[in-house]
Amino acid sequence: MRVPILDRYIVKSMFPWFGFAVGAFYLFWAFNIFFIAADYLVNGHAPVLLVLRFVLYRIPQATPMAFPFACLFAALLSMGTLMGNNEVTAMRASGISVWRITLGPLLFGVVAFAICYVFNERIVPQLVDLSTRSFYQIIYHTDSLPTEQQFFRKDTATETVYYVTQVLADNTTLQGVQIFRAAKIMPWTTTYQAQTATLEAHAMVLHAPVETRYDSNGSVISQKKLKSVTIRLPGGESAKEFLSSVNSDSWTMSSARLQQQIQALQSQGIGGTALGVLRVNLADKLAWPFACIVGVLLAVPLAVRFGNRGRSLGAAMAVLAFFGYYLMVTAASAFGRTGFMDAYVAAWMPNVVMTVAGVVMLWLEDPLLALPARRVALRQPPRPIHQ
Repeated sequence: MRVPILDRYIVKSMFPWFGFAVGAFYLFWAFNIFFIAADYLVNGHAPVLLVLRFVLYRIPQATPMAFPFACLFAALLSMGTLMGNNEVTAMRASGISVWRITLGPLLFGVVAFAICYVFNERIVPQLVDLSTRSFYQIIYHTDSLPTEQQFFRKDTATETVYYVTQVLADNTTLQGVQIFRAAKIMPWTTTYQAQTATLEAHAMVLHAPVETRYDSNGSVISQKKLKSVTIRLPGGESAKEFLSSVNSDSWTMSSARLQQQIQALQSQGIGGTALGVLRVNLADKLAWPFACIVGVLLAVPLAVRFGNRGRSLGAAMAVLAFFGYYLMVTAASAFGRTGFMDAYVAAWMPNVVMTVAGVVMLWLEDPLLALPARRVALRQPPRPIHQ
């Protein structure tokens, strides 16, 4: 299927502005991160290449924000240019509605949304992990990462849940370890609690653990203290992967791992702000990239109405609209983290508000109910002139 000439023409005009906006956002993000690392470069005498590696690998973290802003910016500037050249006016005079003109930019936003989501799920966590390793290599002269306190892991193959209270500085000794082995008809068949444990290549060795077995009703059958127990790490992970920030930081981990951690917390009856933060972050994994589509819906009617007043106004409106969207996201996330609002409602509410605003402005520019009569009138042959 070939893309219509109209859509190709509009979308083609969006690419340069989109690339410019993404590059500018990434550059701003890079400078912000570089200022953080500059102290280590000047006072800590850190290697320049190591600092640059930290900055470059951290830049893709801005992707969920850079792509929506770029879509908003590209739609405003490209459509504003078409308005300034009276091309949109010519399209509308020939019977093409604003809704039809919006189709090309909307498809552009859909593609940008898909790329942003996949990139943020697959690529960004790995790059951020490398950046974090570089940062701690600068500070501690080691590529080992500190692990956040009280984290969960889950082996999806065996349904075994791992809970670690603390990881010591050697990154091999664990404290406050609990292992929960699931069953088909009840939560757990066996649990292990140990004060200390040691990580090996692909396993965890529990020292003097207490083994508790349960029957089908969840009642304790037996409880005894063992000398040691070796437990396979989830998914055959190495010790380094088990402690990786990709699997412990809710911002960098993928949606699948984040969902596993939420389920693990829920199975233990743990809620409150800790669970609220994870839920909001999980909802944002899709809500932020979806803002690419929202930005286009908001930008097109703004450009049609104000685009003939110059590109500088379009750029200013893009910045102001994104700033307003970011404020709504921040406020809604605060409500979601504290439990005052459902996490998914909080994450998607700014998108809903902006989408409704964009659709309303499109309607005001070109009401759908008036389209059929307008098209019929345009298709009628001209009346003869009688003298």
